[in-house]
Amino acid sequence: MPVPLPDDVKTLLDAQVFVHVATLNPDGSPQNSAVWVERHGDEILFSTADGRIKPRNLSADDRVALSFTDPENPYRAISIQGRAVSVEKNGTGLIDRLAKKYLGEEKYPWLRPGEERIDVTISADRVSG
Repeated sequence: MPVPLPDDVKTLLDAQVFVHVATLNPDGSPQNSAVWVERHGDEILFSTADGRIKPRNLSADDRVALSFTDPENPYRAISIQGRAVSVEKNGTGLIDRLAKKYLGEEKYPWLRPGEERIDVTISADRVSG
């Protein structure tokens, strides 16, 4: 059952915080990587590329764990368990907005020719920290 994000967690997610996303590989082992995020209400979005492990893992098992630390207080860690409620090819809109947020660039500078971007939307089931 989705839960709302606390206001202080929303504030952190709206900043340039680097979020570690863990998904489950087919053998049940965790796969973890850092991503840029954007928040829409109580949902957390990140972008990845078609063909990468995260979208493959999420298509088989939508469970995900996110973690990050408060940039102002590295002893405060936030953990979010949830589900990918959407994994869709939506062009470069999200990755371009994330490039603006994290790099100050209008466009994502590392887009490869022919690369298709996938937007992942996460809904939280549990928030701690």
